Amino acid sequence: MYAEFQKIVGRLIGTGDREEPLAGLEAAGLFSDNGGGDDPSAARNLVAAFLVALVGPEHRQYSKAIQCLDRGQDHGPWALVARFLREGLSLVEREVRERLSRDKDFAESLGGLAVWLDGTMAPNLGEAVGRYHQLFFPEGVGMGRDSDSAASRLRERRTIKLTSRNPEPITSVHEQILFTSNVLLTVPPHTGDEPSSSLPGSLQKRLAEVCAENQLFWYDHPIPMGIEQDRNEAIHGMRGLEAAARFEVARGNMPEDGRLTCVLSVSTTHRGLQDIAREFLEQEFAKGDGIRHLDIHVVTEKDTERLVEEVLIPAAKRYLGPRDLELLREVIGVDGRYGRHYSFLKAVAALWQVFMDPATKGTFKIDLDQVFPQRELVAETGRSAFEHFTTPLWGAMGVDPSGDRVELGMLAGALVNEKDIHKGLFSPDVPFPSEDLAPDQWVFFSGLPQALSTEAEMMTRYGDPGLDGENECIQRVHVTGGTCGILIDCLRRYRPFTPTFVGRAEDQAYVMSVLFSETGPNLRYVHADGLFMRHDKEAFAREAIEAAHLGKVVGDYLRLLLFTGYARSLPWDLDRVKNVLDPFTGCFISRIPVSVVYLRLALKAAALFASGDGKDAKEGAELLRLGAHELGPMARKVVNEPDPLLADYRREQAGWHIYYDALDAVEKALSEGEEFALDLQEKVRRMMAQCRLQLPG
Repeated sequence: MYAEFQKIVGRLIGTGDREEPLAGLEAAGLFSDNGGGDDPSAARNLVAAFLVALVGPEHRQYSKAIQCLDRGQDHGPWALVARFLREGLSLVEREVRERLSRDKDFAESLGGLAVWLDGTMAPNLGEAVGRYHQLFFPEGVGMGRDSDSAASRLRERRTIKLTSRNPEPITSVHEQILFTSNVLLTVPPHTGDEPSSSLPGSLQKRLAEVCAENQLFWYDHPIPMGIEQDRNEAIHGMRGLEAAARFEVARGNMPEDGRLTCVLSVSTTHRGLQDIAREFLEQEFAKGDGIRHLDIHVVTEKDTERLVEEVLIPAAKRYLGPRDLELLREVIGVDGRYGRHYSFLKAVAALWQVFMDPATKGTFKIDLDQVFPQRELVAETGRSAFEHFTTPLWGAMGVDPSGDRVELGMLAGALVNEKDIHKGLFSPDVPFPSEDLAPDQWVFFSGLPQALSTEAEMMTRYGDPGLDGENECIQRVHVTGGTCGILIDCLRRYRPFTPTFVGRAEDQAYVMSVLFSETGPNLRYVHADGLFMRHDKEAFAREAIEAAHLGKVVGDYLRLLLFTGYARSLPWDLDRVKNVLDPFTGCFISRIPVSVVYLRLALKAAALFASGDGKDAKEGAELLRLGAHELGPMARKVVNEPDPLLADYRREQAGWHIYYDALDAVEKALSEGEEFALDLQEKVRRMMAQCRLQLPG
């Protein structure tokens, strides 16, 4: 039946016959005779050749396409792209044939679409989109036609019948919650003898030395050292939290001398930045109005290395017996893909509770481009940010629609865009997209389930007779990197983590590691209705967002490969996993992820080339270059291995078990007054004192 798949692709992008391409894009029409060297036209020819070759010998230009791909692999600046696309032809065919051989539903969808296309010369576009989505993107079928009904159905799937509320909820936020966030730090964009005149001379000299280093890590939109204060996300986020604390003081929820404890991890692009990050941030935070209510601790990769070597490994050796302690070095840290710092910023709360302050009960992560809109919170919900944290739903117990017991030990709020807040807090930050589809959205359109999840989960307000927040509430699957927290008791019992191979949607991946429990309730997020943070990224970091656009697009493609591979490697039935995570998080777990990724990439690049705009052509070429560099290894792994990330998952899970087992053992030893444990505690406290910023006021 692979010929039917080729026919389906052909009707989408044209076969050179009389039928109009459904996606509005004639792939063969992209061939250009002008391509050569580093010219984007060379990349344009390659993507045209890939799409034509994917249609197979039935396309009149099939031979030309194969020759173009084969010649392109030999040499030149586009050889990597040519090899990536040429390999993609075989990967797609292998994946589709394998899926057809064992998935009856997929085979029926494919066969039914092929028959339907044969029977109509001018298909209705709306029906055609639905049928293509049924094959490539079943999670999105029907969502755009009746969004209200779809949201209602999803809300029913997310409803939890409460059996008990938390008898000991958070009561004193400044004493019981550890706030965390991550800073992405890089060198100035233009380096020279004086990297930035806004930096003190001592920092400028050391920064000049760092600029000579090789870059180790790349992030979406890191903060360049020396950037103006009003464009510095770290300043924005921490001053926003300071303002929220002052509001709570005035409201009587926090004493005048009360302070919030904050841990900022700093992920750096160059290793030398680890040595100057704390000093840089300390000097930046000291400017302007004082920070009176925050104790800020800045933790770099070098600090986590010290923590592992001087505290965690000695503790594990003493209390746990033989273990592979190298695992601690692998999983604990803040540099690298985003899953690494995300897991640390959750796990550090358990360490804080054991070594620093046993009164700490929970942790809450914010993103630094987000702030609590306190006045709007009180005006629209009657509660300030801190008052939302005291809900007894956080830590409640209940039963989900499948009859499984759940523990709502995690908390999730929502976002409102700065440009929309004048319309009210409950303004979805991801609205439903228009019905006009770009070519790549015929095979994958995550904007639909994302908008649906935003409406059905994040915008829910308790108070209806059924969904009252007393007897029933909503569990959240769709969460954002900020505005989410976990009770430390649940953290230490369930031990969730985001694997270090996850570089996008690390927040969505976090619960996947512990999606089901064999011995007790399943850990889940509770929806905190009305707990909003205002998303200010568009207001002060627009240029950074635009610069990171293509990296984000390719990261989204990689996410589809990683989430599919990760879900296959989890110790639970894949259909059961999908049932919980669909539609949004689950849509990145695909039946044919490699085929979808290659089609998404090729169709998006082709559309950019077809626009006729020179800037778009350069963007299309760069998209192919990035895609070829980032996607090939994982695509091969997903096709060739049934459980492509199983070893990685098990290894990292074992590392986190060592971490939490060691903390449990140290806590017991501390309660018994053991000298070795007390010495470890003193080491941690000295380290954290060195990490704490010394700020005026």
